[in-house]
Amino acid sequence: MPEHRTSLLNVSDLHKSFGDVEVLKGVSLRVERGEIHAFLGANGAGKSTFLGCLSGAEKPSKGHILFDGEDHTSFTPREALSKGIGIIYQHFQVFEGLTVAENIFLGNELGNMFWVDKRAQIYQAGQLLERLGVSIDPRLLLDELTTGERKIVEIARALNSHPKLLILDEPTAALGEKEMKALHDVVRQVSHKEGIGVIYVTHLLDEIDEIADRVTVLRSGRVVWTRNKADIQPGDLANAIAPASTGEPLPPSGLGLGKSLLAELRNYTSPFTGPINIDVKPGEAIGIYGLLGSGRTDLLESLFGARKKIGGDLIFKGQPIELHSPSQAMAHGISLVASDRTEQSLFGSISAVENLLMPHFGGRVLPSKMRDARAETRLFDKIADKLSVHPPNPDLAANRFSGGNAQKIVLGRWLLDEDIAGRLILLDEPTQGVDVGARAQLYRTLRTVLQLGASVIFASSDPDEVITLADRVLVLGYGRQIAFIDNPRSESELVNMAHRTASLLEAAK
Repeated sequence: MPEHRTSLLNVSDLHKSFGDVEVLKGVSLRVERGEIHAFLGANGAGKSTFLGCLSGAEKPSKGHILFDGEDHTSFTPREALSKGIGIIYQHFQVFEGLTVAENIFLGNELGNMFWVDKRAQIYQAGQLLERLGVSIDPRLLLDELTTGERKIVEIARALNSHPKLLILDEPTAALGEKEMKALHDVVRQVSHKEGIGVIYVTHLLDEIDEIADRVTVLRSGRVVWTRNKADIQPGDLANAIAPASTGEPLPPSGLGLGKSLLAELRNYTSPFTGPINIDVKPGEAIGIYGLLGSGRTDLLESLFGARKKIGGDLIFKGQPIELHSPSQAMAHGISLVASDRTEQSLFGSISAVENLLMPHFGGRVLPSKMRDARAETRLFDKIADKLSVHPPNPDLAANRFSGGNAQKIVLGRWLLDEDIAGRLILLDEPTQGVDVGARAQLYRTLRTVLQLGASVIFASSDPDEVITLADRVLVLGYGRQIAFIDNPRSESELVNMAHRTASLLEAAK
């Protein structure tokens, strides 16, 4: 990191209210040129609103933004971009069906109003990617890239507009360990070697030591503290983000509630994964662990009827069942919380209460064909209280909730039925993009669900999460069952097993 820098961004006393609700309560932040400044906070702390004020998506109610020597009270998105502020959101803003070069120059094509100079775009895109130290062919379709490579293409597109400040919102949320390290190298190149200021938002506390120069923690719309990375002690981050949630022991799982098995997979094969042979007991949490591309999502979506089963048997409550659709799975008592909330789970433009109740209209929870607003609000209030949804507003559009609170609404769909004993809940990356406080709340809720007699199969790329929640763990590698183990002793045991197996399978190709 350069030793001598001048301040690029100085935000002072920034406020933002939505109606009577004050979300930002006097936030001040300084970012220097060539600095990677990590920005952390619990879901609902106001991070997204603050970033929106910087990018022009939101207009502050009060305060000043001094950027590159110019004083502003607000930006429009076009003004922010023209001044040199680029933002890359957690969810991809690149498009399949276009090449890497076409994505990089999208909206800023080379040529004139009658034609696009594709050859020049390919050449300049290649120069830009080489500048980032990555080897990605700009002629490839985006469809051919890994998740991590797609994120790097987004960074390249942002750099093509010559930003002075780059905002990265949860850039590694869906990446594996190897892709995360590659992205970190690119961010260091952009910041430390090219002098671009970076605001780096993450919920992964282990990332801070790897990537950050300084750290700011936001809580309830206010800055708790800003510190140099070297001055942060173990436990400081978790305590600053969510002091009430740290150190609380989880209740025991419900393992042993029944002698008969709830589910069995016998030589079960989905399009990419298998054969799988495991059993699931009532009240048990089964973790699925493996590197990116190991087949975790493929297996869960097949068990939910969203992907076709290729072979073998799913035995549920003692009977073989065939699932050809998610509706059939739900009728049997099997539900899925997908990893990509935006694309697969959440209807962003409709209200939180309608999102929560979506699967239940005309069913056991809401049997009447007539809508009852009071009854629906009571159900929302019940889940909002149980899962600490913030804000507890049933009429707020789902896309106005932070990632963690949106995840609580999606999970809450399957907790409305009072009689959840004998249900199988499938969770794909249940805490992806969720802060440490909301994560602890979700863990406690899942343990309560297990004690009530439901069973959980969850896939996670976080070995600590697997160790914390799982009674037994299925380890996958390139779609194959590597092991099915009781009470894994440590994170390193899982990580080493997955990496060693992945290396052997890759070498055997």
